[in-house]
Amino acid sequence: MPRGDQRSEPRRRPVQVRAELTRVRILAAAAHVFSEYGYAAGTTNRIAEQARVSIGSLYQYFPNKDAILAELLLQHIDDSRPFLNTAGLTLEEAIRRFVHQTVSQHRLDPRLLRMMIEEAPLSPDLVDKISRYDRKRAAELRELLQTHPEARVDDPDTAIRLVVTTVELVTHTLTAAPEPVDPQRLENELVTMLTRYLTGPDSVP
Repeated sequence: MPRGDQRSEPRRRPVQVRAELTRVRILAAAAHVFSEYGYAAGTTNRIAEQARVSIGSLYQYFPNKDAILAELLLQHIDDSRPFLNTAGLTLEEAIRRFVHQTVSQHRLDPRLLRMMIEEAPLSPDLVDKISRYDRKRAAELRELLQTHPEARVDDPDTAIRLVVTTVELVTHTLTAAPEPVDPQRLENELVTMLTRYLTGPDSVP
């Protein structure tokens, strides 16, 4: 992902309702344009036309399309939530909840998500939000391993990073592939693989 600077950060967020609605419309239009034309051909002129605003109005909210794409990625992170309320669940059930949520998020618009992850400039706000999100997921996974004695790993810290990275990268790659894997099959295989890894090879039939 390319590293951005202040030019890739959005303008100040509007406080008036009408202005905020225009901003939301621009972002929705950008998602459509990027998905249809790709990032290189997804120009601000096309986004403005799709949003039915003037190009000058668009620039009041975003300095360029890098800032728009970065804002879409920030929204995706805000909408993502680590698995919660796993009390009473078995380890396999908790892992399934985590995997299911991740697969569901990636199914919404895999082409757009791939573009956001691979091409969105890394503004300081984006880097900070990604770091905080990753730390939250790691903390919840650590608690899950500590409360489930069937989880047997020699190096919990590395295991946590492996689980999070595996789910994110595999799901991202296979849902956005030219011939994507069936979501339910992907979920089942990831759950089996991760449960077996965390509990030992003899624990899953």
